Formats: sequence, structure tokens, C-alpha cells
Amino acid sequence: MKRPFIALLTSALLCSSLVTANVQAEEIRSRMIRFGYGLNENSNQGRAVKLFAEEVARASDGKLKVRAFGAASLGSDDQMQRALIGGAQEIMVGSTATLVGISKEMAVWDTPFLFSSAQQADAVLDGPVGREIMDKLEEKGLVGLVYWENGFRNLTNNVRPVTRLEEFSGIKLRVMPNPVFLETFRMMGANALPLPFSELFTALETRAVDGQENPFNTILTSRFYEVQKYLTVTNHAYSPWIVTVSKRWWDKLSATEQGILLEAARKARDFERLDTREEAQRALAELQAKGMQVNEIDAGEVRRMREKAAPAVQKVIDTVGRELFEKVQQEAEKAAL
Repeated sequence: MKRPFIALLTSALLCSSLVTANVQAEEIRSRMIRFGYGLNENSNQGRAVKLFAEEVARASDGKLKVRAFGAASLGSDDQMQRALIGGAQEIMVGSTATLVGISKEMAVWDTPFLFSSAQQADAVLDGPVGREIMDKLEEKGLVGLVYWENGFRNLTNNVRPVTRLEEFSGIKLRVMPNPVFLETFRMMGANALPLPFSELFTALETRAVDGQENPFNTILTSRFYEVQKYLTVTNHAYSPWIVTVSKRWWDKLSATEQGILLEAARKARDFERLDTREEAQRALAELQAKGMQVNEIDAGEVRRMREKAAPAVQKVIDTVGRELFEKVQQEAEKAAL
């Protein structure tokens, strides 16, 4: 009498195992994922996207295939963000500054002189307030995964060496299409003009603009040294990148697939930050070796710049609200201890 029962039990367990195996097999389906970014393949951005793709392929046994599209080949950050919202593209990495028109809370990262070190920035961005700001994207059709690092931004131009606040005067300066960045440089006396990054090299080459501001890494990999003479170490803003995915697409993934992508994004983040910081040190030396004249700004001039930038800081407060702004400031002060 026991044998039929054992046979039935064995059969049931076998069926259950087969069902479980089928469910697990269905959790990761073959998918092609388009990952767009603005810089070149040999940039810090490009190297991190490559690592991300490798991690995703390894963790999914090759079922999730990430195809990288660098050099803004899928469009500017704004264009890719719209593509993600519409479900026409899966994933991208780009500036937080270009997201301000979609999610106003992102404007807090544009605050002039917000961070004094990269480690301080890590603590705030990866902490609860960084996550809170990132989560605001979901109601707009995007899902934020992690923050990567673009770095501290610095000035280049073809008009004159800039060592004093007054020397910003009259310089036609390309600035990201972002109200805080525009206000910051207009208050300093520059003729700040919004322009997509994908159009910047040509604008510098044709003298449509005199200068721009970006981290050392971007200045080097984008070959701006070919069309710019003067570099001023201003460290006027810390610029994060953010990895975002289409919410329409994300919601169709299994929990397993989402986990694979999130873990790969975190590993790529840690790699990218270290890579970016090491490259920044090399980049400044190489830019100098390629003929750029590098100027420092002394502490007194930095204080004057901060004072001039006060209206831009107020613009951030007006945009994001005093409560959120003060929460970020408190976290930054805590991280600086």
C-alpha cells in the first residue's frame, strides 16, 4: 500500500521540481538592452559601460545582452531621457543636471561648491537623501539605479587666463542647458550659453563659443585641448552622472533580471569612480603636456566666487524647497567630519 503513495509523492516532487526549473528559466529571458551614453568608448564612461555589459552577461549566462551606444549616437542626454520615458530605449547614463526639467529635485546637485571632496559626495549620493531624490524619477517614467561620477568641473577658454573673478567678464561660455549653471556663470560675468554636449566641440572649433566647463577627464577624452588654450582649476561644482532605465521597460522585467542589472550598475559605479579619480590626476598632467596653460584660483578668489554665486544657490532652494536643500546640506556637513 505504501508503494503507490511513494510513487505518487515522487511523481509530485518531480513535477514540482520541473515547474520550479521552468519558472526559474523564465525569470531570465533573452533580451537586447540598448545602453546609451554621451562620451567616447575610450572614456571613463565608456569603460564603465563595458564593465556593466560584461557583468550583466556573466550573471545572466548570456541571456541579457547589453549593446553600448557611445559618442551620443542615440542622441543628447535630453533626447535619450525622452526615449527612456517613451519606452524606445532601455538604459542610459547621463548628467543629473539635464534631468532638472523632468524632476526638479535633481537641481540640488547643481549647487555651486556643494562638496569639497569626492568622498563627501559619495556619502551623500549613496545615502538616504540621494536615494530619496533618485526615487522621485519613477513618477516621471524613469528608474534611477545608481549615481556615477563625472567629477569636479573646471573652466577652459580661448580668450584669456582666468585667475580672478573679473576675468570671466564677456567670455562666451558653453554651459549645460540648466538654469542653475547658467545663473552661476552669468553672476560671475560670463556670457553663459546653453548648448548640448554633442555640439560642443564644433562650437569651440568654430568659435561660436569661447569656452566651456567640464571635469579634467572629459576635457581630455573629448580632445578639447585641440581647440582650447587656457584651463582654470575652479572646482566650482561636483557633477554626478546617473544611470537610469525606462520604467515602462523595467516594470516588465522579473525580479531576478532587475537584481542582475542593479548589482551590475553598483559594480560599475565603484569601478567608474575609482577609474575617474585616477584618470583625473593623469588628465590634468596630460592636458598641461599637450600645451594647455593651467591656472589656479587662490582661496580669496574662491570666496568671492561663492559670494557671487549666492543668487544661483537661492535658485536651487526655490526649485527644490528649503527642507530638501537643508537635508542635503546637513548630510554633506556630516560627511565632511
